Formats: sequence, structure tokens, C-alpha cells
Amino acid sequence: MTFSKAVFLDFLSVHPDDLNTDGLSEAVEHWRFCDNTKDEDVAATIADAEIVVVNKVVLNEQNLSPAKNLKLICAAATGVNNIDLLAAQKQGIDVCNVQRYATGSVVQHVFTLILSLTTRLEQYQDDVFNGRWSKSEYFCLLDYPIRELQGLTLGIVGFGELGKSVANVAKAFGMNVLLAKRDKNDTRHDRIALHDLLPVIDVLSLHCPLTDNTEGMIAEAELARMKPDAIIINTARGGLIDERALLSALQQGQIAGAGLDVLAQEPPQEGYFLLQQKLPNLIITPHTAWASRESRQRLLDQVSENIQAYQQGQLRNSV
Repeated sequence: MTFSKAVFLDFLSVHPDDLNTDGLSEAVEHWRFCDNTKDEDVAATIADAEIVVVNKVVLNEQNLSPAKNLKLICAAATGVNNIDLLAAQKQGIDVCNVQRYATGSVVQHVFTLILSLTTRLEQYQDDVFNGRWSKSEYFCLLDYPIRELQGLTLGIVGFGELGKSVANVAKAFGMNVLLAKRDKNDTRHDRIALHDLLPVIDVLSLHCPLTDNTEGMIAEAELARMKPDAIIINTARGGLIDERALLSALQQGQIAGAGLDVLAQEPPQEGYFLLQQKLPNLIITPHTAWASRESRQRLLDQVSENIQAYQQGQLRNSV
């Protein structure tokens, strides 16, 4: 099979300016690279495409049904919750994703958030530049408690590629690692029910997909079970956490801090409630955990490899 017409619906979402895109050109002769396709324009944009590459633009039954020539959807991501898989299956459209491309970048970001919160990095940095250190009687400031990772317990929800890699780095820091059960039917002896895990951990890191079963899995009841000096890290999907319950827990000192790289709404609208007041125990980054240059290059390379394999009769990374 040889396909000549491909569309990348949100090409600028991978910030291609510093990447090598030769692999895409080698995989397909004619490309249409769209900066970011609006929902109402998707159907027309992919009408005659044979291959569609998409990062976060939504593909549903309504905009897929007119695409009679479409054979393959390549998700430029691991998560495919923006693609209606059932609608694609009904139309005989294959779907694939990219995998293990962002491990190093995400793990690095997870520990950037953990270390920033446990060393109170932002607060001490502010005190240096607002003059508090200059006014100190002593050579150092010790206004905010600093915690060592060594000896702390990390709880991981989602023990796939990312969860395992985070666990390895945690052990290098001397942390203890506990794993959450997937659900009530999970009988693995090395897993602990989330209900029992939360009271005994110092750091909770989320690495599971967003599904009907995991949406809002960390809410008021779960936050109430955590230690008051525990912190939460979420580099997975914003919808895993009830954000209003989290905000309340942070404001009341129910937990010590949170580091979020994802929000339930992305990008957040102006005036988004989590962004109305800068809290000293809340760090929010704009969904950049995955986005090292090396990671983005691996992503594009995998998309190219997926397309080339498909044209040779092989479906890589099928979802």
C-alpha cells in the first residue's frame, strides 16, 4: 500500500521549529500541515485524506464519517481520548499511537516538581529577590521546612512505562515505593488499595490514563486520607483530580502541596479558578512534562515509522 495524501491537524502543537521533519516527508509524498484545526473545520480538512495525524484535536463520528478515503489515524501522543475509537472501527479506520517517547522528559519533570515542593524552592527564591535574605541576621534563611526525599514513601498510581521509570529514580533517592491497585479486582500481592495507600505515603504521583473509572479518582474523601505534609504530583491527565477539592485542601493545609502539569481544562480559560491566586504550595506548569526537544523528536520519528510500517502492511502501536 502506498498513500499519498496526509494531514497533520495540529502540527504546531509539537513545536516543530527545532525538529527534523525529514521522516514525515519520506513517509508520505503530499502533506498538509495545519497549525491548529478548529473543530468546525476538521471534516472539510480531512475529507480526502488517507492518513490523519493528530495530537489533541478531537476526531469524532461526525467529522470522521465524511472521510471516505481515510485509512489510518496516527495519534501524535500516547493518549487517544480525543479519538472516537468506536467510530473509527466502524469505518474500518486503523488507529495507532506513539509510545515510550517521553519517558525521560516526564520523569525529569516529576522530580522537578517533587524537589521544588520539598525544598520550598520557589519561596526561598522569592525571598532572595524580595530582600528578605539581605535583611537576615544569619548567613541563611530557614523560614520554610525542607524535607529530604531519602526515607520518604512514594505512592504510584499507574505502573506502566512512566510509573516504573519514576519508581527507579525514586529508589535512587532512597525513597520507598508503594503501588496502588488498579481497581477492587486487582489481586496482585505487591499492590495496595488506594484507600489504604493514601494515609501512609508522603508523595503521590499519578501515571494512569483518564477513563470513566479514573476520572476524579482523587477527590475530597481521598485528600482527607492523606498526611498533612504529603504532596501530590500529576503529570498524567487533569481530570484525575477533583481540582476544587484539591484547591480547598491546599488552602486549608489539609495536604502540604501539589505539582500539576495538567489541568481538567487545557488551556485554562482566563480567570480559571486554580489560577486566580498564586498559592505557595501549588506549582502549575503548562503541560510541558513531555516536551523536551529530544522527546518531541522521538514523537515525530515514531509517527513516521508508524506510517511507513502501515504502508508495508504492518500496524504498529495499534490502539
